[in-house]
Amino acid sequence: MTQSAPAIETNTPPLPGAPASTAGRTVVAILAAISFCHLLNDMLQALLPAIYPMLKESFALDFSQIGLLTLTYQCTASILQPLVGLYTDHRPKTQALAVGMSFTMAGLITLAFAGSFATLLAAAGLMGIGSSIFHPESSRVARLASGGRHGLAQSVFQVGGNLGSAIGPLLAAFFVLAGGQSSIAWFGLAALLGIVVLWNVGRWYRGQRKAAARRSATIADLPALARSRVVGALAILIALMFSKFFYLASISSYYTFYLIHKFGVSVQASQIYLFVFLGAVAAGTIAGGPIGDRFGRKHVIWFSILGALPFTLALPYANLFWTAILSVPIGLILASAFSVMVVYAQELVPGKVGAISGLFFGLAFGMGGVGAAVLGWMADVTSIEHVYRICSYLPAIGLLAAFLPGFEARRKRAR
Repeated sequence: MTQSAPAIETNTPPLPGAPASTAGRTVVAILAAISFCHLLNDMLQALLPAIYPMLKESFALDFSQIGLLTLTYQCTASILQPLVGLYTDHRPKTQALAVGMSFTMAGLITLAFAGSFATLLAAAGLMGIGSSIFHPESSRVARLASGGRHGLAQSVFQVGGNLGSAIGPLLAAFFVLAGGQSSIAWFGLAALLGIVVLWNVGRWYRGQRKAAARRSATIADLPALARSRVVGALAILIALMFSKFFYLASISSYYTFYLIHKFGVSVQASQIYLFVFLGAVAAGTIAGGPIGDRFGRKHVIWFSILGALPFTLALPYANLFWTAILSVPIGLILASAFSVMVVYAQELVPGKVGAISGLFFGLAFGMGGVGAAVLGWMADVTSIEHVYRICSYLPAIGLLAAFLPGFEARRKRAR
């Protein structure tokens, strides 16, 4: 760290058991730990949908039952997140992170040895509960460990989740599908590792709560925005979330089908093109937060949604080469939005870090799932090409960012 780094970075106590000389690096260690555990959490969560084909065959499930599994997971993972965040805003639980990962481990073990559809539903619910506890509390810890660079901290935290979501299906393909349903139990060791790391993060978190409360009071004493402006700003952010996650659902769920249908590429080649897009998403995730810290979050929110519009409008009419090229700026620009939106909303409603984090992560889960279902229905009724032509206009919703209030300069002066 440089001498100009915020005081929190140099005054933070070391992790339990670490030598005293590591005190100045503790914030980096916490961010790395929380990002690593986000990777583990989302990797384990991604196993469930990745093994749907195996479960469908083993349990003779129909598509309605597969949908019910998804609904159970999405409801517990999405709807509970803002409620968990709201609760822990008022009653902080420093070991909630380890508890959340424990639910995920319980869900994995249940899934590994499930013998009925009802048990599969219970496993999906347990894993969803684990996710609903983990995300709002880990986002709070990332902010606490940020040293004032909140966008950077959120980006580091979120890129771990992106990597985990990408790794999960690969592990399912190479290990679970080859080893069978019971092999899922081995992934409980990854959850156990996460519990150990998060337990130590929770001990650090406990020592930081009082200092964080003093810093938050400085900002909370500032004149607040009118309630109507706060509600209006949150509504705009939710509309922008809709734009972002519905478009991303069109790529993550149907891009391979689009390439195979329109250009006749092989399944293997379509996966490579999808990997290129997901790589751009990961790069955009890590870049968006620091850029927002430097140039202002409202400007980045504006650009990160509306800036993708020229590329999304061109993509449905491009040949294969230009489709691959255009997917890169689309992924980069759209992915830069989320961490900035989360931090902007946290500053818009100070003192409600958990509730805001839970709301936005819950919306991310829910909108992605709803988007995939709606766009799948639309593709059945019309065509996959028509879906991409319709979705190409979604980033135009970014024009609403012009109505977001500007208040960041006041917040920065208060820190």
